[in-house]
Amino acid sequence: MHPTLNIAVKAARRAGTIINRAALDLDLLEVRAKTQNDFVTEVDRAAEEAIIEVIREAYPDHAILAEESGEDGQSEFQWIIDPLDGTTNFIHGMPQYAVSIALAQKGVLQQAVIYDTSRNELFTATRGRGAFLNDRRIRVSKRARMNEALLGTGFPFKQLQHVDAYLGMFRELTEKTAGLRRPGAASLDLAYVACGRFDGFFEIGLSPWDMAAGALLVSEAGGLVSDFGGEADYLKTGNLVAGSPKIFAPLLQIVQAHKGIDLPA
Repeated sequence: MHPTLNIAVKAARRAGTIINRAALDLDLLEVRAKTQNDFVTEVDRAAEEAIIEVIREAYPDHAILAEESGEDGQSEFQWIIDPLDGTTNFIHGMPQYAVSIALAQKGVLQQAVIYDTSRNELFTATRGRGAFLNDRRIRVSKRARMNEALLGTGFPFKQLQHVDAYLGMFRELTEKTAGLRRPGAASLDLAYVACGRFDGFFEIGLSPWDMAAGALLVSEAGGLVSDFGGEADYLKTGNLVAGSPKIFAPLLQIVQAHKGIDLPA
């Protein structure tokens, strides 16, 4: 395992211990609303602090972009961290949440870890070396027909001005696929594309920490990832389409047909 990936795994497991301990006593959680429908708990903060501590110990000069504490440091290496993706699920005791850690070098994703703490599923990827689930190689699905595809998605709850464009995509994809699922943690949705549980995924208005690790997982598992313009600017635009090669193209086409003039590429 690459040394930086090793550190990412160590950090994710450290955060996972904090999250799993807190999951046993959800009634004691202090919850605060950051914005409408967007929550943070002391568990998010404690998990993030634990991740940063592990990274800083190993790589004190690296920059960090984390959901709760923001951007810190200047370096060609940047760690992109979501300490608890799926906080709303976590608060309600719904076991669909994960730790997401990625490392970019000069803006190019190099390492990825997504750790589903409740299922003890550890997804990892290193650029050029493939994607893995608990050390077993994973690949995107081989499904070739849109009417057989199962898609993951997320509602644009932070950007409600785009709901109409989103509902147009949702309606057409509901008609043309085997089904859509909205589990509530984009990092895991992308990990599920990487291991073939989903055939594709799309979402509007994601933050870099929601998708950085998952995007590398998908591409290392043989899938395709882009923004709504078909370009690689998803970390900037926040709009992402991912899928197996056969499903990606028709999925992107439908998303583009509905994105509307109010939605940037």
